[in-house]
Order: sequence, then structure tokens, then C-alpha cells
Amino acid sequence: MNHQPSTLSSADPAAAPNARSTGWRWAAGGVGGALLLVAGTIGFFLVHPEKAPSSLDRMIEDVSGENPHPVVLVRPQVQPLSALALLGQKIFHDPSMSASGRQSCASCHDPARSYGPPDDRDVQLGGPTMASEGLRPPPSLAYLYRQGPFGIGPATEENDNPTPLDQLAQQAQGTARATKSAGTAPAANQMVPSGGLFWDGREDTFMDQAKGPMMNPAEMANKGMYDVAAKLARAKYANDFKPIFGKDILNQPAMLFTEAMSALSRFQVEAQSFHRFDSKYDHWLEGKARLSHAEMRGLRLFNDPAKGNCAGCHLSQPTADGLPPLFTDTEYEALGVPRNRRLAVNRDPRFFDMGLCGPLRADLAKQTQYCGMFLTPTLRNSARRGVYFHNGLYHDLKQVVDFYNLRDVQPGRVYPHDATGKVHKYDDLPQAYRANIDVADQPLDRKPGDRPALTDAEVRDIIAFLNTLNDGDKSAGY
Repeated sequence: MNHQPSTLSSADPAAAPNARSTGWRWAAGGVGGALLLVAGTIGFFLVHPEKAPSSLDRMIEDVSGENPHPVVLVRPQVQPLSALALLGQKIFHDPSMSASGRQSCASCHDPARSYGPPDDRDVQLGGPTMASEGLRPPPSLAYLYRQGPFGIGPATEENDNPTPLDQLAQQAQGTARATKSAGTAPAANQMVPSGGLFWDGREDTFMDQAKGPMMNPAEMANKGMYDVAAKLARAKYANDFKPIFGKDILNQPAMLFTEAMSALSRFQVEAQSFHRFDSKYDHWLEGKARLSHAEMRGLRLFNDPAKGNCAGCHLSQPTADGLPPLFTDTEYEALGVPRNRRLAVNRDPRFFDMGLCGPLRADLAKQTQYCGMFLTPTLRNSARRGVYFHNGLYHDLKQVVDFYNLRDVQPGRVYPHDATGKVHKYDDLPQAYRANIDVADQPLDRKPGDRPALTDAEVRDIIAFLNTLNDGDKSAGY
């Protein structure tokens, strides 16, 4: 049996808009801070191209590669890191926080790789002896400061008695799913899952996100908060806690642990490196850079609802408030990515990673309409990643774009075959849940034998454009 695809191979940071509320959310906890309201409220999910200062269809008319309608982007304010954030930076880079003594937060979220995986492994190794295999490749920690908490349905006012997720999921059953099309406003009132952190949105704040890897037996493998607190009390920077939290903090393990997670959270919010917005595309939006012919063609294809339609999920326009695009709608999709049989967990044919309904997330396990759905990640710095999708199957952008382009028209080039030559499509999701897979959005709405939406040349052009989303562009002012 041909288990793997055979042809998809490579030739002010203090303020965080809450996308699900008209208020503002600060996830650091522990220590208060002043919030600078810089850009309105829920513009990220309510982008209206017709109201934008200059819509992309007008911007990309110029064949010279220049943007004839530059915009002003509102970036987070850059300030020196607070004492709490500086402490978080030290914790983030400290391998002594792990059971092995060899793994820090930065080990899996490499600053040199835009806080994504440090290499092209399918998943990272960890645990007490650094021999345990994780379930999923680490998502990037960059550009999460505007991520709203997990929810189902449209944004609502925060209140003390929010509707339980199970109840919202029941309300969503039977609701027609809107087709996503690039160039149109997102369906803001859709009863769909969105927001949250990790591939399955199981945590809402940076503090809770930081706790997960600390305790995960396949990652930093601490036995509990007291284990982490003991390590913090022995750390070289232990005395740095005292000026912030008082001289007795090291003798209060529960509080010490909580405040350490607060510090990690604050580091991610304040440090500019987590949300630089200095890619070539950002500079092009501002009229400070010129795109090449291939990049310009790729941008058109990315935004063309009849071709790539990438912007249907990976929003490419600035918000109505001038915030730079995050290149994600932060919603969840079941894409039917092929099973990665290189993963140890997948040696058991009965095991399936089904995202929103398990195994790491338990509260939606009975909501089977969400089985197989995973968070749509940002495409910023995607060209720097060495591993893609929730199961780490693919290792370059050509494989990724080919998957979207060929999944339905030439499934034999994407999925494995059995001994008789039968193609096993959607082989990483039980048959009962395959109706959840997106077959409505272009180019995933095609049938076997149809012409692919993109030619090989157009695939290369889209990849050229994706490379303009890397941080650290030096071409501004060309």
C-alpha cells in the first residue's frame, strides 16, 4: 500500500482587541497594566472591502509592482519591555524549566523562525529524556495578540453568564455554512467556531497557553505547578521576582507559578518580535516597496475567488481601522489532509486526531459536526516554516498549494492507494465525520477530472507572493 502522497514532493502591544467582544481583553493576568486603545473594537472580523481606504482590487492594477493607493497601517506601539516582560523573556529561553533540562519554550518556538518550529521535523521531541513525540507540530506564537477567545457564532458582549459552548453548538446544528470567497466580507453572523489558541482553540489566554507545554508529558513534562515553582525558585533570575511581587514570592509556589505564567504572557504581548508587521507586503501596502511580476501575479491569484481564493480564509486586506491583515479569519476548517503515517500515534489505525472534538480537547467531544476541524493559521512567515498542517505531513509550500489545487480533481496524486489501486480519500478522518470536510469553497468544490484551478506556473506565483509575508523586509524605500 502506498501510504504517503507520491507526487506532492518538493522540487502598543499592551492593547489586544477582543475579536469576540466590543471590549478589550488583556491575557497577562497577575499584574495590572494600562491599556492603550489604538484601533476600535472588532474591525478584524468585520472587514468591509467597499469601505476600506483603498481596496486591493484597485491596489493591484499597477503592472509596475507599485501600490498606487498606499494606506497607513496602525502597528502596535513599540516601547521598552516592562520588568514583567523582561522576566518572561528569561523564562521563555530557560531550558531548566523542563524535566529534561534541555527544552525551553524557545526550543519549539524559535525566535529565528518567527516563533515557529526550529526545524522541519513532523513534530518535535520532548519529555524527560527528549525522546517523546508530540502529537502536532508547534504553531507559531507570532501574531496572536489579536486572537479572540474561542467561541461559536457572532461576537457578543462579555457577561458573567456566557452561553455554554455545547448549547451554542446545538444552536449551530442545521445552520447552512456560508461559502468563503476572497474579496467579500467575512460572514460575521455565521454560527461557526473561531478564536482560541493552539490548533484546537482549547485555551483563550497566553497564560493558559503557557501552562500547557509546561505540563505536557511529551514536552516540558513537569508533574505540576509545584514542580515548575521549585525550578523557578532555583533559577538564576529567581530574585528578579521579588521587586515585582514581594520578597516572599519564592516561598509561595502557587503564586510564583501563576506570576511566572503572567510574565510569559506579558513577554508575548509586549515584545515587538511577536508582531513585527514589517514584511514586504506590509511595505507594499504603505507604498514603500515594489512587488516583482511573479509576486504581483501571485497576489492577484491569492485574492481571485475563481483561482486560489486563498483570501477567503487568509484575510489579506487591512481592517477598516487600519490594522495590518493577519492572514487568517481565525476560524476552523476540516480540510481532509492525508494521514501522516510517519507519526507514532498513527501506527494505531483506530487513532484519529480530530481537532475540535479530541483528543486534546474534551469539551466538544460530543459535537461531532466539528470533528476534523483545526484552526486556520496565519500565513505570515509561512515560507519560513519547515512543516505544515496539524499533522506535519507536508514540508514545503509547493506541497501545501498542490494539496488545495489537486485534492478533488486528482485525488490519486494526494491520497494513498491500496493494492488494487483504489484511492483512499480523506483517510485521516473516520467515515462518519467526512461530511464535515469543506467541499464548498473554491478550489475545494471541484470534481475528479475537472481542470485544476491553478496551473503549475500559477502555483509558483502564489508561493512567490507568500514569500512577501516574511518579517524583516529590507526593500522599503526601494
